[in-house]
Amino acid sequence: MTSDLSLQLMSQMAWMALAISGPILFFSLAIGILVSVIQVVTQIQDASLAFIPKLLAVFVAFLLFGPWMLKSLVNYASSVIGSIPSLF
Repeated sequence: MTSDLSLQLMSQMAWMALAISGPILFFSLAIGILVSVIQVVTQIQDASLAFIPKLLAVFVAFLLFGPWMLKSLVNYASSVIGSIPSLF
């Protein structure tokens, strides 16, 4: 295995990790900002108020994007495992 090939595999792995974690992080960030704005406007400073909506948003994001995330991971893993014989 050459260093170029290993760098390519690492780069693909990093992009796959970003693509898969992106929707979950986006949902959590959007709900976190929305709840923070509501807390500032209403002057309610309760830490648990931000936790529950984020948890629900992450759960909904997993429901919406879970099949796509799993399909992407399976496709990537099968392509990497399938290319093992050509690496050596």
